[in-house]
Amino acid sequence: MATNKNAQEYHEKMFPGYKSDFLRTDPEFIERFDNFAFDEVVNHDDVDDRTRFMSILATLLGCQGIDEFKAMLPAALNFGVKPVEIKEIVYQAVAYLGIGRVFPFLKATNEVFEKQGIKLPLEKQATTTTEDRLAAGQQAQVDIFGDVMKDFWKSGDPESQHINYWLTDNCFGDYYTRKGLNYTERELMTFCYLSAQGGVEPQLISHAKANLRNGNDKQFLINIISQNIPYIGYPRSLNALRCVNEAAKAMEEQHD
Repeated sequence: MATNKNAQEYHEKMFPGYKSDFLRTDPEFIERFDNFAFDEVVNHDDVDDRTRFMSILATLLGCQGIDEFKAMLPAALNFGVKPVEIKEIVYQAVAYLGIGRVFPFLKATNEVFEKQGIKLPLEKQATTTTEDRLAAGQQAQVDIFGDVMKDFWKSGDPESQHINYWLTDNCFGDYYTRKGLNYTERELMTFCYLSAQGGVEPQLISHAKANLRNGNDKQFLINIISQNIPYIGYPRSLNALRCVNEAAKAMEEQHD
C-alpha cells in the first residue's frame, strides 16, 4: 500500500517540497494516516480549506497538540488563513484554556511568523478600552446568545458573582470584541477549543447552541467535528457530536 494520489497532492499543498521522515521510519503508519486525514477526511464534505485549517488550529490548542500546531501553522498560511486570524485564535484561547496552556502556542506562533518573515507585532485589533469593555462585552453576549444575557454580569451568588462579571468584561469584552474574526468565526473557534479539551460538556452544549444561533448549522458543526477526528480521535469527537445533537434538540423544542 502507498499514500494515494489525492493524499500526496494535498500534502504537497500543505507542505510544498517537504518529505516527512515518517515515510522512512514508519511507512505503514504514515500511509494509513495520510490517506485517511488528507484524502478520505478532507474530501468528505464541503468545508473550505481556510475554515478547515482555522478549526484545526483551534482544535490543536484545545488538545494541547503543540508539535502538530507548529507543523500546521505554515500549512494554514498556505491555505489562506491570515496571520491576524491565527493570532486571534491563539489570543481567544486564553479565555477558554488559560495562559498556562496557551503560552507555548503563542511562543510557537511568533517563532513561525518571524521565520516566515511576518513582521511583529501585527496591526492592533482591540476595539474596547478599560472603561467600556464591560458594556461592549455585555452587548457581545446579547448579540451571540440573545436577550437572556442582559445583565448576566450582575447574576450569581454573592461569593461568585465576580466570575460572571469577568466572563462579561474579560472573556467577551476583551476578546470577542476584537477585530480579525467575526462572532460566527469566534464561536466556531470556541466550539473547537471545548470539543478538543473534553470534560466541559455543559459549556460545549451552550456554545453549540450559540453556533446554531449564529449561522453554523448542525450539519456544518458535524462536518467540523469530522474534519478534526484525525487530530483528537474518536472519543472526544463522539462527545462533541452528542453535545451538538443535544443543543439542536433543545433549540427545536424551544421553538415548538
